[in-house]
Amino acid sequence: MASHTARVHLICGATGAGKSTYSARLAQDIRGVQFSIDEWMQRLHNADQPAEMRFEWFFEHVQRNTAQMRAMAEQLCELDIPAIFDCGFTSSAERAIFADWAEEMGYSVQLHFVDVPAETRWDRVQQRNHEQAETFQFEVTRPMFDFIESIWEAPSDAEMARMSGIVVTP
Repeated sequence: MASHTARVHLICGATGAGKSTYSARLAQDIRGVQFSIDEWMQRLHNADQPAEMRFEWFFEHVQRNTAQMRAMAEQLCELDIPAIFDCGFTSSAERAIFADWAEEMGYSVQLHFVDVPAETRWDRVQQRNHEQAETFQFEVTRPMFDFIESIWEAPSDAEMARMSGIVVTP
């Protein structure tokens, strides 16, 4: 497939890093469209989640949503409109799904790693939970935060090189 001038932007970072704020600003700066997994999950699925939250249920719904996001992004990229994915990208495997898709479609991809220390991120999460301001979608509890910390994989040097990665330290 022919290469496109539009870029696919992957925003990654652990919980509370500022990914949603950063991706919204990036979307404005480059005149792109932001796809935020928290927004999609809140609007489409969180009301239907089981009483006892299971990672499997959450993961399955995230995967379905991100597949639809990629399908919509294809339409945007064909119009040379950048797509900005604010989907957490907790692991290298999740990032690779998007990087492989972008490369298969002929779209250039850039990884933005929002790197903020854990203590700062937890403080931000508590503040966001309390204020319920613009980027609030749902309350993040300490066990949720700690679970994501336990599975979070920062991008490797190889990933950063593959995806023209940049480190963002807001």
